[in-house]
Amino acid sequence: MDLKEKEKINETYNEYVESITPKASLFMRMGKAFVTGGVICVLGQAILNIGKKYGLDDESAASYCSMILVFLSALLTGTGIYPKIASFGGAGALVPITGFANSVAACAHGFKVEGQVFGIGARIFQIAGPVILYGILISAALGCAYWFVGTI
Repeated sequence: MDLKEKEKINETYNEYVESITPKASLFMRMGKAFVTGGVICVLGQAILNIGKKYGLDDESAASYCSMILVFLSALLTGTGIYPKIASFGGAGALVPITGFANSVAACAHGFKVEGQVFGIGARIFQIAGPVILYGILISAALGCAYWFVGTI
């Protein structure tokens, strides 16, 4: 196969990909992300307000809010609902705590057929692992720098 044939094949393939790729409006995607993220944040705020209404201090209400949002995200991921929300809302569904819980639960759910140890146990942090690793490393480095500057 010579160079002209390869270029022709690539051109044909690119035209095919472009013809079947769904066209989405940037403003529509941003709007959906805004609404989805906003609904998640409003849910979190409602949990905080309910916690405070029933006598929790700010820190306890925030802790319960985090736990409930992580639980709901994992539950909705396991039932197949969260991926539909993420498909609709795009980046809006990646509000940090729910998106992180979704990434952990999705790996566990996806690899459960391989068993408890080699499936779930070995691959649960496949997506979230780098975030955890580099978060810990950067935190340690910043903590050392803060300590060093404080001793000077």
